[in-house]
Amino acid sequence: MSLEFYQALIFFILVIPSAILHEYFHAWVANQLGDPTAKNMGRLTLNPLSHIDLWGTILLPLFLIFAFHGSFVFAYAKPVPYNPYNLKNQKWGPALVAAAGPFANFFLAVTFGIFIRLSVFPQMADIFSIIVFINILLGVFNLVPIPPLDGSKILFAILPSRYLNIMYNLERYGMLILLVFLFFGFWIIQPIISLIFRLIVGV
Repeated sequence: MSLEFYQALIFFILVIPSAILHEYFHAWVANQLGDPTAKNMGRLTLNPLSHIDLWGTILLPLFLIFAFHGSFVFAYAKPVPYNPYNLKNQKWGPALVAAAGPFANFFLAVTFGIFIRLSVFPQMADIFSIIVFINILLGVFNLVPIPPLDGSKILFAILPSRYLNIMYNLERYGMLILLVFLFFGFWIIQPIISLIFRLIVGV
């Protein structure tokens, strides 16, 4: 097995708790803003079993690791359900719920970046660097304004109402647009991810 394969396997193992925290924060903020849907469905928890999606969290990333020999891996946790009509603020509530996931990832990235800078458990610096990278990747990627990513919900709140019909129509093709972005447009956000990584870890 190549070094890339083992690196992808480590990435896969570490991305799961980061994705779970991402979804947990969605559920927590939604509950704080008046929507208990996720809480009532048992998703307001850090229990991995409540957030793992058999296909998106386990089978897909493992398939990609083997299919691409570790050069490409993608995974996601089960999306947290919420009812936007329960939120106290109908305009900004959905955007705040959406932003909570990426915020959790950036918070983790900064936390482990501080560990690296302060040489806390220096023998774990390589693992900490991977955790920082994973969470920056998740945070930046989810802020891309393509449905069903979190960035689209934030964009919906910002856009003037006259543009919302266009966005709602695009939402029907969101998964197709997202797949095209993954394979052909991902390079657009790679410099952003690299820049934030350097700023956090100081290299």
